[in-house]
Amino acid sequence: MGRVITVGLDGSPESLAAARWAAEEAQRRGLFLRLLHAWPLLVPEPTRVPAEMDQNYWAKRLMHNAQTELQAHHPGLTIMGNLVADDAQNALLQAATECEMLVLGSRGLTPVESYFLGDISMIVVGRAERPVVLVRADGSAEKASAGEPGAVGDVVVALKLHGPYDELLDFAFTTAVTRGLPLRAVHGHSTPIHAYTPWGVDHTVTQEIVQDAQKQLNQALRPWREKFPGVDVTDAIRLESPASAVVGAAGGAGLLVVGRRRHHPDLGPYLGPVAQAAVHHARCPVAVVPHD
Repeated sequence: MGRVITVGLDGSPESLAAARWAAEEAQRRGLFLRLLHAWPLLVPEPTRVPAEMDQNYWAKRLMHNAQTELQAHHPGLTIMGNLVADDAQNALLQAATECEMLVLGSRGLTPVESYFLGDISMIVVGRAERPVVLVRADGSAEKASAGEPGAVGDVVVALKLHGPYDELLDFAFTTAVTRGLPLRAVHGHSTPIHAYTPWGVDHTVTQEIVQDAQKQLNQALRPWREKFPGVDVTDAIRLESPASAVVGAAGGAGLLVVGRRRHHPDLGPYLGPVAQAAVHHARCPVAVVPHD
């Protein structure tokens, strides 16, 4: 079932926003869409039972309503509904082994740029084998995905410039080319202590840092620019903490792409400081891409 985007549904506005985003993305990528609702109390399909006595009634209604809405907006898209008798965490982690990406709704705590990730979402993001995209329900994600006038813009990818990042860049460039959006690579580097002087910052030191980072960034992006010549690529070196640089760069973005190192399951879910900052503070949809 690899050629599928799976979205977790729970009936919340956030999960419906995630479903709309996922449907648009599936259509653009030529993939199928799988709507997944997990409920441990789901029972075997009853026969000839009135709706008011069907224990699965609300689960089936949730699925039917979402599928009907999405199919109306995407008549050519293949949409599959899947009710699973399991808890959400297990069902979503299993789904993440079978699809191209997993899309989840994310609930904002306040009108400003905050995410609330419950225990289930955090575990899924930290353990999923495939990219997980978190979508808020403020409407901006849907406008950006649909390419509406006035929609927010580019695909932003956060790069550390050391270690493997091919999976991260492959996801970011593929998303940019399928949407016809520019891509912006961002690298944050904290100013070292030795750059500070009694009269301020030694610009000779910071200039050397920027020049070295720019050289590494160019090397990292060169093969991907050649592979995706139609993508308009820009880059930025920010002299601030990587987490602050990434969150700041996400303002006005259509999608923020960050990486997460894969860890042994026994060690539990883990997100680094940049991914943590992204999922908690970026207003745009955030894709967390696992890599080795």
